[in-house]
Amino acid sequence: MLQAISNTSPLLYLYRIGLIDRLPEIFGEIWTPEAVHVELMVGVKSGYDVPTLSEYSWLRIINPKAQPSEWLSLDLGPGELSAMSLALENSHCIVLLDDMLARRTAHAAGLQVWGTLKVLLEIKAQGFISKVEPYVNRLTDAGMWVSDDVKRRILVLAGELE
Repeated sequence: MLQAISNTSPLLYLYRIGLIDRLPEIFGEIWTPEAVHVELMVGVKSGYDVPTLSEYSWLRIINPKAQPSEWLSLDLGPGELSAMSLALENSHCIVLLDDMLARRTAHAAGLQVWGTLKVLLEIKAQGFISKVEPYVNRLTDAGMWVSDDVKRRILVLAGELE
């Protein structure tokens, strides 16, 4: 079974569209660093609807041992930096990231990267949902920016558009 390390946004968006509980069916146990938990708690204190990580038995909070110093100068948040660092230490894991700079940095470091939309495609491929389009629409309603081009490519990959 695949293993994953998640940043904040995939957990948040999958929670908001009602698919967070599908993550362990794809990955088994998911790891996330304490920095992600802190980011979510800031959201709670600000009144946002965010997942409570302690409610998910399949989610483990694990911190990286170190962070590459060259990444510290990048315009990335603590959750992204910690998730990428943890993935660097556990290269067999897929790192779940949505931010473009984080994804490019992770790719350059040789990490396997999936975004929320790739997770959505995998959820469909494993038969848990029949269509991705309604969920892509829910993602945009939940605040995720998805360009028309990206939406079209996702729907083509999902076999819902030619």
